[in-house]
Amino acid sequence: MRKIDDLSLEELEKALAEIGEPKFKAKQIFDWVHNKTVDDFEGMRNISKKTREELGKIFDFTKASIELKLESKQDETKKYVIMFEDGNVVESVFLKYKFGNTACISSEVGCKMGCLFCASTKNGYVRSLTSAEMLKQIYLIQKDTGEKISNVVIMGSGEPLDNYDNVLRFLRLINHERGQNISMRKITLSTCGIVPRIYNLADEDIPITLAISLHAPTQEKREQILPVAKKYKLPELLKACDYYADKTGRRLTFEYIMIKGFNDSTEDAETLSGLLRNKLANVNLIPCNYVKEAGIRPSENSDIERFKNLLSDKGINATVRRELGSDINAACGQLRNNFLKM
Repeated sequence: MRKIDDLSLEELEKALAEIGEPKFKAKQIFDWVHNKTVDDFEGMRNISKKTREELGKIFDFTKASIELKLESKQDETKKYVIMFEDGNVVESVFLKYKFGNTACISSEVGCKMGCLFCASTKNGYVRSLTSAEMLKQIYLIQKDTGEKISNVVIMGSGEPLDNYDNVLRFLRLINHERGQNISMRKITLSTCGIVPRIYNLADEDIPITLAISLHAPTQEKREQILPVAKKYKLPELLKACDYYADKTGRRLTFEYIMIKGFNDSTEDAETLSGLLRNKLANVNLIPCNYVKEAGIRPSENSDIERFKNLLSDKGINATVRRELGSDINAACGQLRNNFLKM
């Protein structure tokens, strides 16, 4: 059966017309599904019983449940393992900031990118998520916390641009004025650098923030930790980033995992500043998480601060990501991996 929560308003209007229902009901149903986030037809109180029964014959809802929740004692971060009806699980995170509540969601079950520093890829790739499964993570978090999500980060497990069509559908549904109506400008998509899709995304006319997993200032070093770098070379990636910035007018974020003794030297900072000079960009310095399988450790705090100051001195806007939920393994992939071992 088709999933009703995976349909656009236009698709829902067409489906209702096919069963002889008036077009205006689509707006009511869409509102129940994506604004009030009901997960059954019985909850649609202003829809007739006959219509609900007809809908139930051709549509179903995406099923998902919270299987595990960890709450940080340090801050208000909450981390979830969410299970879908086929038994696959992903993880999602609720983060509380002064500017609003953020949901960090997954776009795939596992990941095929193989980045050395990321726990998400250690158990391999299983499948892509549907747009409704991405939405469901946000809806479940809102119901559990009783708080509205105002910002979304697609930065959990998976490579969003590897699941391009479903992610694009998700973006349009979460932004819809009859749904959660979350501004595109409050959505960040993180990619390790699927160059053709960066061009595609730039042409979609959706002004989200694009975050590039750069993590090293040279082609040689990028290849050591990001297998995708062997396919899409650094000059090629930066050219696509320039196109995105020119097309959207949006400042890009370059994510830079700080790995002790690998990419945190003075020379690395100088090379990085030269790479990003005169670009519409912000560098987000991220202390890496200890990944036992990879044997990598985070840079010392003093080295991260020195690196940041070196970039700032060269005119590069740089910030250090504030660590939230470190006591509950809030980094990408850790909780899912632990859950799968239970």
